[in-house]
Amino acid sequence: MAATGATPDLQVRSLSKRFATHLAVDALSFSVARGSFFSILGPSGCGKTTLLRMIAGFIQPDGGDIAIGGRDLAQVAPNRRPVNMVFQHLALFPMMSVAQNVAFGLARRGVGRAERLRRAEAMLERVGLAGAGGKRTDELSGGQRQRVAIARSLVLEPTLLLLDEPLGALDLKLREHMKVELKQLQSAFGTTFVYITHDQSEALVLSDHVGVMNHGRFEQLGTPQELYYSPATSFVADFVGANNRLAGKALSVAGSLVELDTSGGWVVRARGHGAIAAGAAVEAFIRPEAAMLGRTPAELPAGQTVHSGEVISVLFDGANSVVLLRESRSRLQLRIALPQTGAYSDLQVGAPICFSFDPERAICFPARAAHA
Repeated sequence: MAATGATPDLQVRSLSKRFATHLAVDALSFSVARGSFFSILGPSGCGKTTLLRMIAGFIQPDGGDIAIGGRDLAQVAPNRRPVNMVFQHLALFPMMSVAQNVAFGLARRGVGRAERLRRAEAMLERVGLAGAGGKRTDELSGGQRQRVAIARSLVLEPTLLLLDEPLGALDLKLREHMKVELKQLQSAFGTTFVYITHDQSEALVLSDHVGVMNHGRFEQLGTPQELYYSPATSFVADFVGANNRLAGKALSVAGSLVELDTSGGWVVRARGHGAIAAGAAVEAFIRPEAAMLGRTPAELPAGQTVHSGEVISVLFDGANSVVLLRESRSRLQLRIALPQTGAYSDLQVGAPICFSFDPERAICFPARAAHA
C-alpha cells in the first residue's frame, strides 16, 4: 500500500462517457493507492469495462481527468501510457514461443534481442514458469497461459496493470487457484492492479479496496470487509455476498433500529440506514450466517426475538450446510448457513425449528426505485 501522503498511482476526477442516450460512466471520481489491488465490481452493463478502457486510453472520455503516477494522461495515446492490460481472452501468439510472447512488448520498444529474451526468461522465473520459455503456448495449461499473459505485461514495468475479467474463461477449480496466484503475484511485484469483475467472490478475495459500480457510478468504495459487513446502500447489500432479502413497510423507528412488517406479515427488527420514517417502504437483508437455529427457544441467545418455522430443505455446500426454512406466519423462505458438524447436522425436512438473529446484524434500507 502507498505510504501516507504518497501520490496515488491512479486518480480519476469527474470522468464521464456517454454512448448515444446511454450514460455509461457518470462523473466518476476515485483514486487508487500505489502498490494496491483495486477491484471494480458490478453487474454486466454497469460501465466497468468502459471505465477500464478509458484508463487504458482505448476510449476517449467526454469529460474529466485521468492522472497516472501524478501525470494527467486523459489525452495521451494508449501506447504512451505507463499501463498494460490483460484481457479475458489472453491474445497470446500461437506462432511464438512462450519467451517470445513475453518479450513481444520489449521488441516493440526497440530492446535488443538478447536483452529482451534475458528479461523475458527472468520474468518467467518470477511467475513460476522457469524453463518454459521454449515451449509453445498451446503446450501450457490454462493457468500457465494466464501467467504468461501477466508476465508479458509486467516485463514492461507498468505503473498500472489493468485486468479485464481475466479469470472469466477458466473453469471453477482453476479460477479458485488463479485467485490465490494473482494475489501472490501482485504482492510480490508491488505493481498496482486495477481489476474488473462481476464476481463478488473474486473482488472480496483479491482486493485491498473495491468500488461497487451501478449505472455508471460507485455505490460504495471500501475494503472487502466494509462492503460485506457495512454496505452503504441496498444495492451493495444485495449484490455483495449471499443474503436473505425481506421487503415490507416500516412500522416504527427507534434510534438506529427499524421495526418492519414484511410483505408476508412477519415483523422483524433491523439496523436502519438512510432516511426511514414510519410507513415507508423498506427492504432488509440478513446474512445466512447471521441467523441461529434452535429446536426450542431455550437453545437461542437470551434477549433475542425467537421466530418459528419448518425445515424445507438441507443442502450440502462443502464446509457448510445451507438450511432452507419457511417462517410460520408469513411463509417466507430463509437461507441459514451452518457448519457440517454440529448440533443441527441431522435436521430433517419438515421438522419444526426455532431461529433468531441479532437485529444489529440485519440491515434495513429505504426501498429502491424500480430501475435500481
